[in-house]
Amino acid sequence: MSLRKRTREVFVGNVGIGGDNPISVQSMTNTPTIDISATLEQIQELHKAGCEIVRVSVPDEESAKSVEVIKKRSPIPVVADIHFNYRLALLSIEAGVDKVRINPGTLGRVEEVREVVLKAKKAHIPIRIGVNAGSLPFKFRKRKDKARAMVEAVLDYVNLVEEWSFRDLVLSVKASSVRETIRAYRLLSRKVDYPLHLGITEAGPLLVGTVKSSVGLGILLH
Repeated sequence: MSLRKRTREVFVGNVGIGGDNPISVQSMTNTPTIDISATLEQIQELHKAGCEIVRVSVPDEESAKSVEVIKKRSPIPVVADIHFNYRLALLSIEAGVDKVRINPGTLGRVEEVREVVLKAKKAHIPIRIGVNAGSLPFKFRKRKDKARAMVEAVLDYVNLVEEWSFRDLVLSVKASSVRETIRAYRLLSRKVDYPLHLGITEAGPLLVGTVKSSVGLGILLH
């Protein structure tokens, strides 16, 4: 029987990740976040299906403001998905989200990252550093070995964040290729004790996406 690797414990709202906690299920809404009623309806559907954490997109200030209402009425912890504009992360934290996801490929300026980290630290919420093969930071984009490039990109960010004494982290390294994803997570797991957020990015439509996600996540969970 395989023994589970012991990782740090991080809390997203009242849901524990890592440590001795059971593996939690997270999904993401695909409604415009500014459509509060539609987004909450989808969150309720996800919750009934067994989802324990939900991620919502925050592409603009109106969405960040909507998150405050969504958070108050959501039955499960809410994660803000941030790209390009660090101020949206700051607004989302002020709105009360339970976790922030940032991508090193779309949010790279050190001083901006520092602001987000210090704000999250003050609010006592974790950050997911999520790297995707299709949006690697510039200095890693020309690497032929995408799995290793994703891992190096995450570790680059982790080292930066740890300098500010922040360790409430969850890490992910996703590719649309199942093989690349599996290899990246295995490489990363050997180097860190942070909990990992597993997933296949841009997996495809329902049938293809279900098969790719089931195979990739099944192997990694085993």
